[in-house]
Amino acid sequence: MNDLDSLVESAARLFAQSNTPAELENAKAQFLGKSGRLTELMKGLAQLSVEEKKTRGAAINAAKQAIEAALQARRQALAEAQLQAQLQAEALDVSLPGRQRGAGGLHPVSRTLERIQAIFGSMGFDVADGPEIETDWFNFTALNTPQDHPARSMHDTFYVEGGTENAPHLLRTHTSPMQIRYAVQHVKKHRAAQGLGEDGGEPFAGPMPEIRVIAPGRTYRVDSDATHSPMFHQCEGLWIGENVSFKDLKVVFTDFCRAFFENDDLVLRFRPSFFPFTEPSAEIDIQFPTGPLAGRWLEVAGSGQVHPTVVRNMGLDPEKFIGFAFGMGPDRLTMLRYGVNDLRLFFDGDIRFLSQFQ
Repeated sequence: MNDLDSLVESAARLFAQSNTPAELENAKAQFLGKSGRLTELMKGLAQLSVEEKKTRGAAINAAKQAIEAALQARRQALAEAQLQAQLQAEALDVSLPGRQRGAGGLHPVSRTLERIQAIFGSMGFDVADGPEIETDWFNFTALNTPQDHPARSMHDTFYVEGGTENAPHLLRTHTSPMQIRYAVQHVKKHRAAQGLGEDGGEPFAGPMPEIRVIAPGRTYRVDSDATHSPMFHQCEGLWIGENVSFKDLKVVFTDFCRAFFENDDLVLRFRPSFFPFTEPSAEIDIQFPTGPLAGRWLEVAGSGQVHPTVVRNMGLDPEKFIGFAFGMGPDRLTMLRYGVNDLRLFFDGDIRFLSQFQ
């Protein structure tokens, strides 16, 4: 028995020992999660020759399919067992009065998105919306993301039909593509207004109003646990002008966080980090002065000064225009605002949970 056969057998055995859906999902993560055993084997393909990759890759894919089949079979078995137990435990009393339909309300994440838009709207930011199925150019290349960036990995990204081998289509992994789309349209508009035509060979360096925009929306990555979901929300922000500094970023985001959490004593920390599309870059942490999270630093966003290459891909002259960008997760902000410790509760559709926010 080779290592892959043994891996499939171990997975099937562990799945069979899982007696609840939660145990089964934890078992799945050991094999198919981002740090799972099968995922680590797939990462190791990079060290092999082309011919070895073909043979080993095919074998790993076969093992993955077998593990997924065993996982699905166990899920079905647990669901059927749960249904049978429920049918045996419950009885139907036809004399009971019918249930009235309750009043609906906004989902807590929708409330957060509306709150974000209102706060940034008061600061003069527009709201941009765009396609969730993106091109490689807008999702990666225009944002200075090289071919070997982890976000391009099949383990993190959902690719879809359409496009070409060199320019595939995918479900966007962030809403940053809307920064490029919005800026390009903004530049075309002002080029045309100055009689320069919509598209020029040189980056635009003429007079132009500042670009202030946020782009909230759904994004997608292959990830699922208590704090991550395959579909989640992001909100990117962009401010481009002739004299926009990192100081402006700190002021804007500090004001936003204090307004969002309604706490003027909230403390923010900007930690040096790395993102391909900003330089310098910083992670943004917050610290609550009181409450159950008091004293802890909690990461809420990534940010930085827009990279000159990204500015140039917007059609602007990076020697004249400068600015900052940030990206945050409305789902995480919702969890912090309402004291929710499991992201999956937002997407399970359990009325008992959601009705608490009405």
